[in-house]
Amino acid sequence: MRIILLSIGLLLLFFQQYIQHISAQGQFLAFGIGILLLGIPHGAADLLVATQNAGSGESKFSMPAFFINYLGRLVAFALVLWFLPLFGNVLFMFLAAYHFGETDLHTFKTDTLIGKSLVTTYGLVILSVIIMPHFNEVRPIFELFQAGSDNIGFINWLDGHRNEIIFSCIALFIISAGLYFYKFRITNGQEILKFSAQFVLILLILNKLPMLLGFTFYFVIWHSSLSLDNITSYLKRGSSLNTVKRITKQIAFYSILAIGGILIFGSVGFMFSNNTAMMAYSFLGLAVLTAPHMQIMHDMYHKIRIGQTAHV
Repeated sequence: MRIILLSIGLLLLFFQQYIQHISAQGQFLAFGIGILLLGIPHGAADLLVATQNAGSGESKFSMPAFFINYLGRLVAFALVLWFLPLFGNVLFMFLAAYHFGETDLHTFKTDTLIGKSLVTTYGLVILSVIIMPHFNEVRPIFELFQAGSDNIGFINWLDGHRNEIIFSCIALFIISAGLYFYKFRITNGQEILKFSAQFVLILLILNKLPMLLGFTFYFVIWHSSLSLDNITSYLKRGSSLNTVKRITKQIAFYSILAIGGILIFGSVGFMFSNNTAMMAYSFLGLAVLTAPHMQIMHDMYHKIRIGQTAHV
C-alpha cells in the first residue's frame, strides 16, 4: 500500500510541476473531498477501535464512559486552545507529530523512550516540511483569530527562522534514528535503505507541493489511508464477524453522523464563509480532535505491537 500511496504522491507532484498548476480552488476541492472520503472516516472509527481495545484487554466496554472520556478530552483541549492558544498550538504540534510518527512507524518498538523520541521527531520533520517552506500560506490562518494578533511576535519569529526549524527537526530525527538503530541492533542495510528512501520521498513531495496540496497528500492520502488499513486489520483480527464489508458499513454510518455535525457546526460558526476560514476551522477541528483520537489509536498500536511480539 505504501508504494501505491507514494506513487500517487509522485504523480500529483509531476502533474503540479510539469503539466498544470492546480488552482487554489482545485486544491480546496481536493482537500474537501479527501476529508470527506478518508479524513473523517479514519476518525469516525474511534468508537469501533475503542470497543475492540476494551475487548482485547478483557475489560467491559461502556458506551457512556467512552463518550464522557472522549468528549471530556475534546473539551479540555478546546479550553486549553481558548485560554492558552500559544501553548495549546505548540502542544497540538507535538501531539500531531507523535500521532503521525506512530502511525507511519507502528511496527517499530515505540513503547520505549527512544522509540517515542523517534516517532515524535519523525512527525516533527513531517510537520516542519509541510509548514515552514510555505509559511506565507499558513500565516493568514494564524492571523485570522485574535490569538494570532496577540502572538504576532512569535509568528514573526517562526517566519524568520524557517530553515533553522526544519534543520533542527531533521537533526533531532537523525540522532533519534541513530540511537534507535544502535539500541535495537538494526544492522540490515536493506531495511534501513528502504526506510530512508520512503522518508526522503515523502519529504520531497511535501516540500515541492503547495502547502494545502502537501497537507492533503500527507494527512488525507497517506496518513488516513494507512490508518484505515491498520484499523480494518485490527478489527478483523478481533472477531471473525468483522468482515471488511461490515467494518466499512459501520465506519460509513459514523462518518455520516460526523459530517452532519460538522455541517451544522460549520454553518453556525461561519466556517464556510471563505477558503481561509474553512482551512482555519478545519485545522482547529483537527486540533481539538487530536487529543481523544490519538489516545485511542495509541492504545490500538500498543495492542498490535503486543500481538506481533506474541507471535514472534
